[in-house]
Amino acid sequence: MLGPRPAGPAEQKGAGDYVTQVDRASERAITEVLASTSIPVLGEEDGGSAGERYWVVDPLDGTTNYLHRFPIVGVSVALVEGGRPVVGVVHAPFLGETYVAERGEGAVIERPGAGPTRLRVSELPPERAVVGTGFPFRHKEVLARYFGVFQRALERFEDLRRPGAASLDLAWVSAGVFDGFFELGLSAWDVAAGALLIEEAGGVVTDWEGGREYLSGNILAGSPAVHAELLAIAGV
Repeated sequence: MLGPRPAGPAEQKGAGDYVTQVDRASERAITEVLASTSIPVLGEEDGGSAGERYWVVDPLDGTTNYLHRFPIVGVSVALVEGGRPVVGVVHAPFLGETYVAERGEGAVIERPGAGPTRLRVSELPPERAVVGTGFPFRHKEVLARYFGVFQRALERFEDLRRPGAASLDLAWVSAGVFDGFFELGLSAWDVAAGALLIEEAGGVVTDWEGGREYLSGNILAGSPAVHAELLAIAGV
């Protein structure tokens, strides 16, 4: 399955970092809907403001995938209160999947023509786990730390995957498709909704020090068993 041909040219924000008119149109449309809540919005493309309570939006996660017609592309929206996501939605427009979570209420996947299906993280042991990751190409200063963890993860787990859209990687962990995920140097809009999905599906999410500051973009996530291994691998 190929994604649609990109609409219009792409603008390069940095090495390997692109924005298209679809990114911007998607963010405008989401922001217009969220404006009715009177809660501040922080978006990847147009910025905005954070605070004690705010929306965080990634209007097109996986823009490079979109440009190459690789259909692993997500749209991520989360409501953050007190530094923690409390509502999260990740939509995969080319796969027909929508992942939804509310803190304390669980997480579900919705597909056209089907009712919501409850999500639950994998129960595979670490030696059989397939773990997602992403390369911190924007942050060369953390490559040495990342590569060390990458090597130990490949030695410890059965295999690794790098699809290129963190919001979907995290959603797939909540669905038990992947057993865990790790990355450095992401942003809050990449991880907020997906992290909540995992927590509500019975998984564990922390930063690389084992704390709760994963909205910093340094994230370890997975089933309880796989997350414990990721913490050990990261040196905590």
